[in-house]
Amino acid sequence: MMHGKIVGTGSFLPEKILSNDELKLIVDTSDEWITRRTGIKERRIASKDREESTTDLAVGASLKALEMADMSASQLDMLIVGTVTPDSQFPSAGCMIQSRIGATNAAAFDLSAGCSGFLYALTMADNAIRAGNAENILVLGVERLSGIVNWQDRSTCVLLGDGAGAVMISSSNNGRGIMSTHLQSDGTLGNLLYSSYESSLLPESLDCIELKPFQLKMDGNKLFKKAVGCLTDIASRALKKNNLSSSDISVVIPHQANLRIIMAMAENLGIPMDKVFTNLARYGNTSSASIPIALDEANHAGVLKDGDLVLMASFGAGLTWGAAVIEWGS
Repeated sequence: MMHGKIVGTGSFLPEKILSNDELKLIVDTSDEWITRRTGIKERRIASKDREESTTDLAVGASLKALEMADMSASQLDMLIVGTVTPDSQFPSAGCMIQSRIGATNAAAFDLSAGCSGFLYALTMADNAIRAGNAENILVLGVERLSGIVNWQDRSTCVLLGDGAGAVMISSSNNGRGIMSTHLQSDGTLGNLLYSSYESSLLPESLDCIELKPFQLKMDGNKLFKKAVGCLTDIASRALKKNNLSSSDISVVIPHQANLRIIMAMAENLGIPMDKVFTNLARYGNTSSASIPIALDEANHAGVLKDGDLVLMASFGAGLTWGAAVIEWGS
């Protein structure tokens, strides 16, 4: 049976680095407070003065993934974008990226599932390949969260960053590739993480940010507890589906939201942290972009070896959560 296999990865980050020490000049916080509570040391911030729109970031990641896969954009059958911060309500980010990279034969669209957007998009891609509707699909997670942050709220503005990640998925029947994906949501808990139609006041040092007319709202304490439980549950379900134990997993690439959440999930699953790949110290929470950015970095760093079993898990607004198990390699 045909299934999806990752044949290329790419990521693209804005140039501007915003450190914890710089943040303490904006809100009442400190490097020690942020690091202890989140594990984050710095994040990237997109600038309206550079070519760093949501579409720009996604195009950069897309071209790198296509290059690694040794494919042209004209070979794409589909382009799926996980994002909650497109440049416009319509046309979609997918269509804008399609135009820029020349994916003339692809169907392109966006998918909104908060921080779980990439795994939701990956599932759609794998299902399309299994159904025989596509052979080559570009899957992206991209966010420009700096434009929806309340820069006066230290509980949220310290968490978020901008960036894009992409994977090239092609059909395969050789056993390697996406083994299974698992998705879930609970709309009754949407009030724990949502957007509200109001704008933030920008500090002078961040006047490079292009603000959106809405703002992120979060109930951090309740969300933390829910995230740990949901991530543990859906990751366990993914292992069970594939008759795997925690010891079979070579690498875990989780959503990069908070180091304490990641550590709690790993402990619940019985997976040592030396098997968990993290980069949130440098990028913060980039929402749907976090897993594909981390996947690309792990790939380029040689962390992912041929035959490795890779577990990915995410949790986000909706509430949504998801997991996937992949056998890495050609």
